[in-house]
Amino acid sequence: MHKRLFAVLLLLAAFGTAGALDQIQKSVSEFTLSNGLKVIVYEDHLSPVFSAVTYADVGSVNEHVGITGLAHIFEHMAFKGTSTIGATDYAKEKVAIEKEEAAFLALQAEKAKGILADPGKVKELDDAFKAAVEESKALVEGNAFARIVEREGCEGLNASTSFDETQYYYSFPSNKLELWAYMESERFVDPVLREFHTELDVISEERRMGIESQPTGRLFEEFLGMAYMAHPYSVFDVGHMSDIQNMTRADAQAFFKKYYVPRNMVVAVAGDVYPGQLQPLMEEYFGRLEDRPVPDRVTTVEPPQRGERRVKLKDPSQPFLIFGYHKGAFSDPDDPVFSAITDIMGTGRTSRLYKRLVRDEKLALAAAAFSGLPGNKYPGLFIFYSVPMQGKTNAENEKAVLEEIEKIKNEPVTAEELLRVKTRAKADLLRSMQNPMGVATQLAFFEKVAGGWSKLFTQLEKIDKVTADDIQRVAKAYFTESNRTVAELEHAEGGAK
Repeated sequence: MHKRLFAVLLLLAAFGTAGALDQIQKSVSEFTLSNGLKVIVYEDHLSPVFSAVTYADVGSVNEHVGITGLAHIFEHMAFKGTSTIGATDYAKEKVAIEKEEAAFLALQAEKAKGILADPGKVKELDDAFKAAVEESKALVEGNAFARIVEREGCEGLNASTSFDETQYYYSFPSNKLELWAYMESERFVDPVLREFHTELDVISEERRMGIESQPTGRLFEEFLGMAYMAHPYSVFDVGHMSDIQNMTRADAQAFFKKYYVPRNMVVAVAGDVYPGQLQPLMEEYFGRLEDRPVPDRVTTVEPPQRGERRVKLKDPSQPFLIFGYHKGAFSDPDDPVFSAITDIMGTGRTSRLYKRLVRDEKLALAAAAFSGLPGNKYPGLFIFYSVPMQGKTNAENEKAVLEEIEKIKNEPVTAEELLRVKTRAKADLLRSMQNPMGVATQLAFFEKVAGGWSKLFTQLEKIDKVTADDIQRVAKAYFTESNRTVAELEHAEGGAK
């Protein structure tokens, strides 16, 4: 009786989800500006606010050796203002910026001589560069963009850069729609790369704190470099330190010109807006962006992995264990199957890894599984990980994880597990769209990664069609020793030897 009641409740939840998604879809429309920029609008007039996402289809996957980290760098630059926003005297500032950049290039040229560099000249050029930076900074009205929008009621001003994309997002009262359209478009029509080298120091520190000073950060960096031989997913989106420290404004300007083009971007606006009101504003302000060719997609294809790869780091820290298996992109027909495997194997306290490694055998403090790393646009990785309990080893955890992987390959999942997967998928999707920002984010993602925003509303149909046979088929095809990369962090006093 308990199981039957459980099933009835799940089916009722599923019915409610379908109705809610249908209502959301009916409130979505789109239009395209004369320069090719697509705008997606979701109307929700319950509250006098709207959220907006500007999605640039560019991330670290579009970088190459020498300019790693550049997508992230430009994200920072997009907050620095324009020739009118953030400038006290732009004519003077422009001259100071040119002087600063010339000083930096002269310093780099001398350093590039290596052992032949003149130490005295390096110091002289470094002093001149630092003085030029300070001269340029004196002409800047700091954080002007943020102060203007926040003064007018903006909330949640932020941005993010990943392997696949760069997103800019914030919310406003609905009576500030024109102000948003002007401010958001202005920073892509007329960006000024002010405080460039100062910001590179900030980003260098982000890398030190997030990767170089963190054992798990170093482990994941080694892991990605081991898992990918050819594809640019091999490099963390923050970039290499030497590339960050040697970046020039010319590099950033060329990157912006190539990738920040209307046809390579999408704007999603959700909340108390009307398409008829929004479209002329978008044409007036975002229509100023120059229509340039869409950049090519990455054509490098990661070759099939032909044998297990392993890397071990030693550090006086908590042990950590990662398994990675190559899989298809988000658009691959088997991606919904991997979503089901994620839920069954590694999501929450009902997952197989948690119940065995954490709850029952006390082998791990945490154990889970997920996909979507490094990205979704190109073939990525399915990840299993485990954090061994004190007194337990990586080897014990590895044995248990691999045994659970063999089970899902050779034994059909239960009907209850599969029903739970599908119900949780529906709930998670609704939860992700419980506010205008969530809807805007999802619409932009599906437009650029899945091939159209409408596919957001058919995603659940794909998961509904997943069977126990599909799960076994995919597990057997992908979770093989030759397709596996393993990275482990082993506790050792004194660190690596």
